[in-house]
Amino acid sequence: MKIATNISQTDLVYMTVHQLRNFFPVSEEESLLMTQSMERVMQRVEKCFDGTTNKYYHRDGEVYFNPFHSGQYCIYLYWFSRTIFEAGNSFLADKIYYLNKIMHGCDMFYEVELPEVFMLDHPVGSVIGRGHFGNGFTFGQGCTIGNNNNIYPVIGSNVKLCANAAIIGNCHIGDNVTIGAYACVKDQDVPENSIVFGQSPNLIIKPKK
Repeated sequence: MKIATNISQTDLVYMTVHQLRNFFPVSEEESLLMTQSMERVMQRVEKCFDGTTNKYYHRDGEVYFNPFHSGQYCIYLYWFSRTIFEAGNSFLADKIYYLNKIMHGCDMFYEVELPEVFMLDHPVGSVIGRGHFGNGFTFGQGCTIGNNNNIYPVIGSNVKLCANAAIIGNCHIGDNVTIGAYACVKDQDVPENSIVFGQSPNLIIKPKK
């Protein structure tokens, strides 16, 4: 494991299993699967964190994971639930996903395929539903990605949602777009290199300088 952290991988998986057992029954087989999956989980966490310039995700030139930084731990639990789901155990993935909601107030379902590199900041109250995401996706508190008539948005690379922003339905969001605070894009396209304000269908779209 290349990623630096302030506790050992053994202690980290023990802590995660113990947290799960505070809420749900966890069998020895499930605990063993979590231990066996840990290396893959940490590889994904490292890849995700390596894509950000946030100072809290790097230390002394290395990618750094602090499990007591709630935003970092939220991302870690998403990758854990996603990895367990891909291993074929959706029952255990449900528990890890639920633990993430309990601890962080953020809904990132393991069947939602987030990109290899995404970032969040104060994610309380955010619901990140199914969509197609480019790398560099970033969101804050109270944000929503959702469907309208079972059509989900397509989101380009380096798209940022500011607090309480939403992208709903049949939307194509270009690369390098910032969705401003409280903006709602619904069934509407946004060109690349834009800043968006307001509510669909009356969006204000400005080019980024």
